[in-house]
Amino acid sequence: MKVVVIGGTGLIGSKLVGKLEEHGHEAVPASPNTGVNTLTGEGLAEVLQGASVVVDVSNSPSFADDAVMEFFRTSTTNLLKAEVDAGVTHHVALSVVGTERLQESGYFRAKLAQEELIKASGIPYSIVHATQFFEFMKGIADAGTEGDTVRVPTAKIQPIFSDDVAAAVGRAAVGTPSNGVVEVAGPDEFPFDEFIRTGLAADDDPRTVVADPQALYFGSKLEETSLLPGPDARLAETRFTDWLARQQ
Repeated sequence: MKVVVIGGTGLIGSKLVGKLEEHGHEAVPASPNTGVNTLTGEGLAEVLQGASVVVDVSNSPSFADDAVMEFFRTSTTNLLKAEVDAGVTHHVALSVVGTERLQESGYFRAKLAQEELIKASGIPYSIVHATQFFEFMKGIADAGTEGDTVRVPTAKIQPIFSDDVAAAVGRAAVGTPSNGVVEVAGPDEFPFDEFIRTGLAADDDPRTVVADPQALYFGSKLEETSLLPGPDARLAETRFTDWLARQQ
């Protein structure tokens, strides 16, 4: 089948394209780099010709409240309209575990708006909620750094390897639309500070990591389980410590 991957040149998208091609599907990466712009609609009609499935793993270039909302509302609206016109029969989107619980954050408000547009579109859909990626550990640490100290929330986290996310999205793409949400997470649950501390230590980063009840996560105050998946989540196999060892 022809699967168009919006955001197909990014971290998840490029891996997803490769996995779909390995299984014999025609996977087409679509992004501004390939002449497809969901904000303006440029190239959408052309790239969707003959597509059975569209997978949206794109992300906003800005996380500022107004900009991220504008991105997800506009791009999703344009994309869904183009899918209806092209006769696409399955829309798959990647979102985040805990989105509905993190509405103090402009980013997660925008992700929830995206999900609501998908559900109201009339196109059969599947939404994959993933936990935080291993690869973003350092970026999270940098965002919480003051001097030589990294302040992170007092919460738990169950991070996942991006390859495992791409595999989960790929399974959704070639499967029957769920018309619901599927959660995927890594195999191990950590206190947030342990996750960051372990990752920085593996990189010989000398910063001190402190669990701070006042620390925010993308603008949201976390409860202990805000970032954890539910009991029906599909757990990936790659462990954080094994992934770190392979980075050396």
